[in-house]
Amino acid sequence: MIGAPVPALAGLREGGHEARSPSRNTAGGYNEMGSSHKLWDTEDRMTQRKFEPYGGRDPRTLPRYGVSEAARCVVMPPATIRSWVIGREYPRQEGPAYFEPLVRMADEKRHLLSFENLIELHTIKALRTEHAVRLKDIRTALKYAEDQFHIDRLLLRKELRTAAGSLFLDKLGELVNLSKSGQLSLKTILDRYLVRIEWEGKSPARLFPVYPSFGDLAERKIIAIDPFISFGHPIVRSKGISTSVIVSRIDAGEDPDSLASDYDLDRDEITEAILYERAA
Repeated sequence: MIGAPVPALAGLREGGHEARSPSRNTAGGYNEMGSSHKLWDTEDRMTQRKFEPYGGRDPRTLPRYGVSEAARCVVMPPATIRSWVIGREYPRQEGPAYFEPLVRMADEKRHLLSFENLIELHTIKALRTEHAVRLKDIRTALKYAEDQFHIDRLLLRKELRTAAGSLFLDKLGELVNLSKSGQLSLKTILDRYLVRIEWEGKSPARLFPVYPSFGDLAERKIIAIDPFISFGHPIVRSKGISTSVIVSRIDAGEDPDSLASDYDLDRDEITEAILYERAA
C-alpha cells in the first residue's frame, strides 16, 4: 500500500548537486570560499525544493508501505515482517507472552512503514538469514551499542559500518555465544547487505534489495528502491521503470526483447526485474 499520490514531478530525481556560487563581497567582487552561513542557506533551500512535492516532508520518512508491500520490497514473508514491526504473542508454560516489535513503524496507527523502515528490515534480514539470531538478542545488542555511542536507531546509521557497528556485533556474538569464526561470518554477511545501501550524507538514499539473482550481489545493483522515484516502488535503476510494470507486460504475453527495446533497457535488466518480482 503506497501513500497519497504526489505530483508527477516527484517521480523525477534532481540531477547531481547544485553548484555553489561564491558569495559577493562588499567591494562587488567575490569571496573565494563564501561564508559558511550562506552555504548552509543554500543547502537549506536545495533541501526545501527537493521536498516541496511531498508537502515539505522528507519522503524517506513518509508512511507509504503496508506490511505486505514492505515484505515484498525486502523479499521476506509478510508474517515475518509483521512480527518484526507489530509484534506477536507466543506461548510459554506460565501463559502467553507478547513479543515487542523491533522496528518502530512510521505510522503505527495505520500500520504503515517508511523507506527508512525498509532499511531497518533489510539489515535485520542480514542478521537473521544465515545465523537466525534471535530478535531479543538483536534488540539487546542494539540498545547496548546505541547507549554507548549515543546513537538513535543504529540500523539506519552509517555508523553501523564503523566502531558502533563493531561493538554491536561483538555484543551480539556474546549473547548468542558465537565462535570467533561465527562472528566473522556474521560480519561478512552484514557487510554484504550494507553495501546494498547508498547514502546521501548521513541518510540512506537508495536500497538495492537482496533477492536470488544470476549476478554477484555486490556488483549487480540493477533493481533499486528510491523514495524519490516512482513513489518508492521497486524500479530498474538505469531508467526508473517499475519492475511490476515490466512483469505485468511479460505476463500479458509481450516479448522480453521488445520490452527491452521499448524501455531502452538491456535484456539482463528485464531478466533481473522478472527474478526480483518472482522472488518478492
